[in-house]
Amino acid sequence: MSWTLIALLLLPLVGSLVVAFLRGNDRVAKTVALAFSLVELLLAVLAWTAFDPGGERLQLTSSAEWIPAFGVRLSFGVDGIALVMIALIAFLVPIVIGGSWADKLPEGRSAGGFFALLLAMQTGMVGVFAATDVFVFYVFFEAVLVPMYFLIGRFGGPNRQYAAMKFFLYSLLGGLIMLASVIGLYVVSADKIGQGTLDWATLVTVTRDLPLSTQIWLFLGFFVAFAIKAPLVPLHTWLPDAGAEAPVGAGVLLVGILDKIGTFGFLRYCLPLFPAASKELAPLVLILAVVGILYGSLLAVGQSDMKRFVAYTSIAHFGFIALGIFAFSSQAGTGAVLYMVNHGISTGMLFLVVGMVMARGGSRLIEDYGGMAKLTPVLGGLFFVAGLSSLALPGTNSFVSEFLVLIGSYPNEPVYTILAAIGMVLAALYVLWLYQRVFQGPVRGTALLDAVGGPGAAVDPERASVPDLNKRELAVLAPLVALILVLGFYPKPVLDVITPSVGATLSEVGVADPVAQEGK
Repeated sequence: MSWTLIALLLLPLVGSLVVAFLRGNDRVAKTVALAFSLVELLLAVLAWTAFDPGGERLQLTSSAEWIPAFGVRLSFGVDGIALVMIALIAFLVPIVIGGSWADKLPEGRSAGGFFALLLAMQTGMVGVFAATDVFVFYVFFEAVLVPMYFLIGRFGGPNRQYAAMKFFLYSLLGGLIMLASVIGLYVVSADKIGQGTLDWATLVTVTRDLPLSTQIWLFLGFFVAFAIKAPLVPLHTWLPDAGAEAPVGAGVLLVGILDKIGTFGFLRYCLPLFPAASKELAPLVLILAVVGILYGSLLAVGQSDMKRFVAYTSIAHFGFIALGIFAFSSQAGTGAVLYMVNHGISTGMLFLVVGMVMARGGSRLIEDYGGMAKLTPVLGGLFFVAGLSSLALPGTNSFVSEFLVLIGSYPNEPVYTILAAIGMVLAALYVLWLYQRVFQGPVRGTALLDAVGGPGAAVDPERASVPDLNKRELAVLAPLVALILVLGFYPKPVLDVITPSVGATLSEVGVADPVAQEGK
C-alpha cells in the first residue's frame, strides 16, 4: 500500500480544519494555508518521481474496506493522466493563495474562511482524480461542489448568490443523472460476475461485452454529468456566471482544475467502460466540440466583462480537448490531456492578471480601461504573455497541445478538424482585441483617468496612483511564465507520463489508431 496518495488527500483537509480555526487572525491564517499548500506541492513532486511511466497502469495504489455490503472500497491510484492533473492542482493552489493574499473580501467574511475553503476544495479535487472505485469517485465528484458553492456564494461578486446557485444546481443535476448509471453498473456487474462491484479495473473487463443499447444508456448518464462539468455546449451556461462572480482565486481553480473533471471523466470512465457506445456516439460529441469552439470564440469577442471573457475562452478550449479525446488517436488523445494541463496554466494566469487589473481599476468592464500599459508596463507585458499562451502562439505551452490535437484528429475526422482550426484564428482575434482595448492607446476609461489627472493630462507612471506589479504579484506569476515557456519548448517530461495511459485507454476502446497503423 502506498501512503503518498493518502497523504495528498489528507494534508489539505487537515490544513483546511486548522485554517478554519484561525479566522480571528487573517495573516496567520494565510501563512498557514500557504505552508500546507507548499508541503502538498512537495508531496506531489515525490509522487511524480515515484511514478514509473512504463510500469503498471495504476500506481501508488491503496485500498481499504468502506461499505462491504455493496463491495465498495476506499480505493485510490493514479495513471499518467490522473498524476499530471494532481500535480497541476498542487502547483496552482499555492499560486492561488499567493494571488489572493491581498484580496478585499466582502464585509463580514474572513481570510481564514476563504483559505480553509480553498484547501478543502483541494482535497476534493485530488480525490476525484485519484479514486479508482466508481462510488468513491462519485462521492468526491459531488463533495467538491460544496466548497466552490461557498467560495462563489460568500466571497464572490454582486450577483454571487445567483451564480453559486446556478453552478450548484447544474452540477447536482449532472451528478444525480450519473448516480443512476453508477447504480446501473452495480446491477450489471452483479449479473455478469455474481456479485456487485464498483471497482474501476474490474468494471472495465465486465462492461466491454454489454449490448450496445445498455452501454449507450449507461454512457449517457456519465456523459451528461461530465459534459456539464467540462462544460460542453449547450450545457455550459453556468460557467460564464460562475466565472464572472467567483473571486479571482476560486475562478482560477474553477476554470483551471474543476472543469477538467469532465474531460478526465470522458477518458477514465466513458471510453474504457463503454467502448461501443463511445464509438457510436462520437459524431455527436464531435459536433458539440466544434460548436463549442466556434460559439465560445465568437461570444468571447463580444464580451464587455473581462472575467466573462475568460470563461468563454475556456468553453472554446474545452471544445479542442473533447475533439482530441473523441478523435480516437494517440496523438490527439495525448494532445487533449496535455491541453488540460496547459489550459490550467494559461487560463489560470489569464484569470490572475485580469484580477490584478481589476484590483487597480476597481472594475471588470473592458470599457473602463485603455492605455493601461503606459501606467503598468510590467503588468501589460505579463498580460500579453498570458494572452499569447491562450491563443497558442508557437513557443508557448498551448501550441504543443493544440498542434497535437489537430494533427492527431485530422486522419480520422478531417472535417471537424478543419472547422476547429478556425477557432485558432478567432483566438488570435479575441485575445489581441482585449489586449488592445485594455492596454494600448491613450490612457482612457473611468477606471484610469482619475489616476492621471483627467483626460488629456500628461502621463507620468511614477506619479500616477495606479501601481505596477509588486514583488508578491511577480512571485505569483513568475512560475506560470516559466512553465509556459518550458512546456512550450520541452514538453517531453509531461508527454512521457501521459502517452502510455492514453495508449492504454485507446486499447480498451479497441479503435484503430492511425498513428500506430502508420508506424507498422
